[in-house]
Amino acid sequence: MNKPFYITTTLPYVNAEPHIGFAMELIRADIIARTRVIAGQEVFFNTGTDEHGLKIYQKAREHGLDPQTYCDQISAKFRELLPTLGVMPEANFIRTTDPHHIAAAQAFWEIVDNNGFIYKKNYSIKYCVGCELEKTDSELVDGRCPLHPLQQVEVIQEENYFFKFSAFQQKLLDLYASRPDFVVPDFRFNEIKAFVSRGLEDFSISRLKEKMPWGVAVPGDESQVMYVWFDALVNYISAIGWPARPADFKKWHVETGGMIQYCGKDNIRQQSAMWQAMLMAAGLPPSKTIVINGFITGEGGVKMSKSLGNTVNPLEIVKEYGTDALRYYVAREIHPFEDSPFTMDMFKQAYNAHLANGVGNLVSRVMKMATDNLDSPVKVSNGELPEDFRNALDLYNIQAASNLIWKQVAEADQIIQSKEPFKLIKTDKKAAQEIIIDLCVRLDLIGRMLAPIMPETSKIIGNLVGGNKMPEKPLFIRK
Repeated sequence: MNKPFYITTTLPYVNAEPHIGFAMELIRADIIARTRVIAGQEVFFNTGTDEHGLKIYQKAREHGLDPQTYCDQISAKFRELLPTLGVMPEANFIRTTDPHHIAAAQAFWEIVDNNGFIYKKNYSIKYCVGCELEKTDSELVDGRCPLHPLQQVEVIQEENYFFKFSAFQQKLLDLYASRPDFVVPDFRFNEIKAFVSRGLEDFSISRLKEKMPWGVAVPGDESQVMYVWFDALVNYISAIGWPARPADFKKWHVETGGMIQYCGKDNIRQQSAMWQAMLMAAGLPPSKTIVINGFITGEGGVKMSKSLGNTVNPLEIVKEYGTDALRYYVAREIHPFEDSPFTMDMFKQAYNAHLANGVGNLVSRVMKMATDNLDSPVKVSNGELPEDFRNALDLYNIQAASNLIWKQVAEADQIIQSKEPFKLIKTDKKAAQEIIIDLCVRLDLIGRMLAPIMPETSKIIGNLVGGNKMPEKPLFIRK
């Protein structure tokens, strides 16, 4: 019997509306989740919104709203994004302002505190509000965070609670040594191993409530609220029932061998070191795999970000081109682990070449020949998908898996061009019919391979081949 499978995205801040970077992460996690469902596994897919911290508090004030009202409005837009991007309807959506999450974050704090890994001290740090992280001088460029160059780095001087991150250096290194696939890709894994090897510094996990009131209250100390990362990371276990539903937690985090976490490369420290140390401090099992995305870059190779105001709205892309077109682009045209450029011109070129003139044209040509020349639908076997396709997805290399689909598309096109069954039918009907049947079988396989990546297109292809029908309209209209 297949083990259950748990995959989660990071939770985006609700300091701005959804952008293409988070859409990419959501689509990729959904592709992996759908792949496991197709393989017969029971899947828990988690996403949601991160709603506490200074960045959110400042945005709410800018809009003249109390923080909860502001969070309610923006979080709803992220929730609406899921069906727009074709995310499986069973996906869980958690908000860090949900009462059950707040209770879990406080329970987690108490356990870590009781285990001796939290203490209080006075300190002074440089702090990037954009990252919601402390910054050393070596991490700054001209006194600013390179990821948020338009924001001033703040200096915080106060008494806060700290997490004994330094106590977990060797335990983290031991974890990394025992799990060679713990971080994907391997060059990101090398980065975090080098970071931990250099030594770890304890980090602040609270803020004075009088300075930053929007956060989860620290248990037993009304003057402090939890630092946003300490609160938000707990969503990965509060979403699956910890601590209130131990059977659910065991099913999704223990029996699965741990959660699969998608995140951007600017989250590698938080996800693969800080969070793992926090789990250890609470006596809980580590994650299974952290999959690190590169950035989507705009003109001139500059990272797209909400703070720079150079993002692309995924809702606008879907409105003009359709959900599966965006899913295609994320899956095949954006590198799974490296930075990748994105412009609307690039998107349009790929859409026309590989969807309208590619798979869409192939479907029309094959089904025209089939409906004109075959008396009944072709019987196809719904066997396993190709091994190399499944292996690529098991390694989170969605681009490699997608390339295998378009290799099938190219091979089918080549058969049509070289054998010309539409001409052969006039002189050798039987031979032409055999070629058309083979093309239908190939088209059916393409449709089944598309199921996790472009689910609506996959259904359409399956229905056309299974019913020996022509599409009522082109699958993709050239732009």
